[in-house]
Amino acid sequence: MAGTIASDAMRPGSRATAADLRAARVTLRSPGERFSAEILRTLAGLREKGLDRTEALRALFPRTILPDGTYEDLVTGILSGAHLLFFGPSGAGKTSLAKDLWDLFPKGVWVVEGCPVLDHPLSLVDPDTAARFPPCPICRRRFSPEGEASRFDPASTDAARVPAEFVVLREGYGFARLQGSSEVFPDHLTGNINLRKLEEVGDPMSPLVLEPGKLLQANRGFLLVDEIGKLPVGTQNVLLQALQEGTVTPSKSRETFPGSFVAVGTSNLSDLDNINDPLSDRLTSLHIGYNERHADNRRIVTVGRAGERAYVPEILVDAGVRVVEAWRQRMSEENPDIGEVGSNRTLLDVASRTAAVAALSLHGVPGSADLKAGLLHAMRGRIRARSGDSFRQNERRVTEFIDQYLPPALKRSAGVYWCRYFRGVLKENAGEAEALIGEGRRLKDDAELRGRAASEVALFPKFRGFARYVADRERADPDGGTLETAANVFRLLEEFSLFSCGEDDDDTPL
Repeated sequence: MAGTIASDAMRPGSRATAADLRAARVTLRSPGERFSAEILRTLAGLREKGLDRTEALRALFPRTILPDGTYEDLVTGILSGAHLLFFGPSGAGKTSLAKDLWDLFPKGVWVVEGCPVLDHPLSLVDPDTAARFPPCPICRRRFSPEGEASRFDPASTDAARVPAEFVVLREGYGFARLQGSSEVFPDHLTGNINLRKLEEVGDPMSPLVLEPGKLLQANRGFLLVDEIGKLPVGTQNVLLQALQEGTVTPSKSRETFPGSFVAVGTSNLSDLDNINDPLSDRLTSLHIGYNERHADNRRIVTVGRAGERAYVPEILVDAGVRVVEAWRQRMSEENPDIGEVGSNRTLLDVASRTAAVAALSLHGVPGSADLKAGLLHAMRGRIRARSGDSFRQNERRVTEFIDQYLPPALKRSAGVYWCRYFRGVLKENAGEAEALIGEGRRLKDDAELRGRAASEVALFPKFRGFARYVADRERADPDGGTLETAANVFRLLEEFSLFSCGEDDDDTPL
């Protein structure tokens, strides 16, 4: 059976006994130890593929874009076995990052078959393991002489009678998520009485009648607490016991349950002072702020828009990102009314709102006017409405900001786009550029001529080369045709870049 365990260890539903696991020398590690080993294994695989240290750390989180230093701090915290607190402005990606950590977490574990809190079989048959990872009172009764928990002795438990099952952790069984609020009471974390079980057992203080709460559901796995600072102090203290001791003592039970997990909490800046000091001391704080690098913010939008069919020209997408970045630089993220106007959620909203405005106006391909309306819609939608007057005042502030910063953003984005082509493809050949511009001006407003050019490949060779470049960059519907897409981009370049290329126009990629 030992060989079978080794080969079947990753097959959900595989069954064995504690004796089999002991013979196979299966070891029990804490959730933090398992997580650390998985991270190191994954990093080693990435390094074998040729990624350097920074690239490998970044590759652990393909859907979360963070400054490189934040990846380093985050992984260091995991490897050290720490529980984490992500704090920062609303919409910076704290919860998304916590979900990415759960995706990385190793989910295959051996459990006692039928245990509601996923005890490891070896904790019932090995005194050293039981001392470090005490089994739950339900399993102690189950494998004690005459069902008396006080007589439980792991040294005398028949390991061949302890059934083991290999399972994949999932929500409610090794993963629990809690949304912080003032109405989350200790029982939400520890558990409540199951009335059906109470009818069978008859003793309301028996552990057998307990329906596991969030902390018990997370045992052997991962706990995510969103907005941890909104939890009442009494509820925070229940969480503190689990983080300190790896155990949970429900108020409606005489006995203590195991509560060993990796905990990740999130908090907005305004709630940090509400986290009590003992709990805060048990968490390693990590600031998750907005990205300062334009390229990182562009990656957020690219990743977030993956799979979207609505086409928005890259120049407009880029300009929208620049306007939101300008807002972040000039407006306080701590203002509760407008703190989320510059969030990552706004970054993702701008392009989709721009496409929606264009569709509603029957414009086909979005233009600069659609971007302006899309920006207003996305940014205004993130204003916290406390009263009609304050909302209108903040709406005027957003509108005036867009009026001021959108034109230079469009000019900047168009200039970068043109310079990438002029320098990278045309190799700064002014004659080639003039020929292209001449062909583009003939084609841009003449649909019939574009149709003819599409079928006669010898026509407009300069513009056709530009069209291939555009097709590689744009996420346009291929049914629209590469010449049509290129004509739309050309109009934006003519309107905003004037086909000029300043010395700093290519320092930040689109």
